[in-house]
Amino acid sequence: MSTATTRGPARRKPGRGARRGRRPRYGRYVLELVLIAVAVVFLFPVYALVTLALKDPRQISDSPLSPPSPPTFANFGDAWSSASLGPALLNSTVITAASLLLLVVLGSTGAYCLARRARGLGHGLYILFLLGIVLPFQLGMIPLYKLVDDLGWLGTYQGMVLFHTGIQLPFTVFLYTGFIRALPQDYAQAALIDGCDHRQAFTRIVFPLLRPITGTVIILNAVFVWNDFFTPLLYLGGSGKETVPVGVFAFVGQYVSDYGLVFAGLVLAALPVLAVFVLLQRYVIKGFAGGLKG
Repeated sequence: MSTATTRGPARRKPGRGARRGRRPRYGRYVLELVLIAVAVVFLFPVYALVTLALKDPRQISDSPLSPPSPPTFANFGDAWSSASLGPALLNSTVITAASLLLLVVLGSTGAYCLARRARGLGHGLYILFLLGIVLPFQLGMIPLYKLVDDLGWLGTYQGMVLFHTGIQLPFTVFLYTGFIRALPQDYAQAALIDGCDHRQAFTRIVFPLLRPITGTVIILNAVFVWNDFFTPLLYLGGSGKETVPVGVFAFVGQYVSDYGLVFAGLVLAALPVLAVFVLLQRYVIKGFAGGLKG
């Protein structure tokens, strides 16, 4: 019997390529650990907020960051009644919803015109909208206040909706324009050939394709409008239509020594916009990435 048959199949030593294949696995583990650490850093303020909201003053003074034992939910009821969060939530909801409706309608239709006319006047108007993003709105606070006062809209919903729509419209047009430019024009052109006008082509064909960027627009603008503090304080002060940030500010000043009530009020104020973000979060990255790609 020959030597080749007795030895059997020869075992090959792993080459450099096989050893190199293990290196990305360690890199992936390191990346996962880094991402977990970043997530812990970002979630720690949320943990502290909820933990302090579920504690009574004695537990907060003894161990502020330890889990509540037992948790108390009385702070939320006291904060709701003491801070008058019900009317404030209604005011914020009306102002935010009306502003978002106008931003989606005006931003999408304006961006559609700018995206389909990328040269000449359309390009110049698009540059003007970009300048509206760069310039700080604080430069126009006094003229805007005078304008709202002349219209008789101080202390009204209309004044706040007008302000927020004008401030956020350049950013909204920027997002919509980039996303529409990335869409193929075949669908809209086919609708025009079939007899639709531009309004019908936009409402029936183009706008349904804008759902990802519309979700992004709603979330980003809702966070801005809902959390705006200075403008409602200036435009709605003393009118009885103060929004949630203004109500929480007055509540914190009144109950600054009772941190359980303060943090319970903050949790209640953040829940509505957090719920909107959870419902529409899958559209944020997709829509924003599509807008930048365009």
